Amino acid sequence: MTTSRRLADRKVVRFESNIRKRGAVPETTLKKGKDYPVGPLLLGFFVFVVIGSSLFQMIRTATGGDMA
Repeated sequence: MTTSRRLADRKVVRFESNIRKRGAVPETTLKKGKDYPVGPLLLGFFVFVVIGSSLFQMIRTATGGDMA
């Protein structure tokens, strides 16, 4: 067997082993849908600030205050 034929056979074996591994992804690398990029406390604070400021603005507008 010539050197080029041996190299070609090795490449074929590596290629076929990769084909057999397709789809066999370990569970640890899969993303879980429950992870949030922002913590629940920070998210709650953000919602509190946004809703609170909009309520404050509506109350201020309803009482006839200046729009500054």
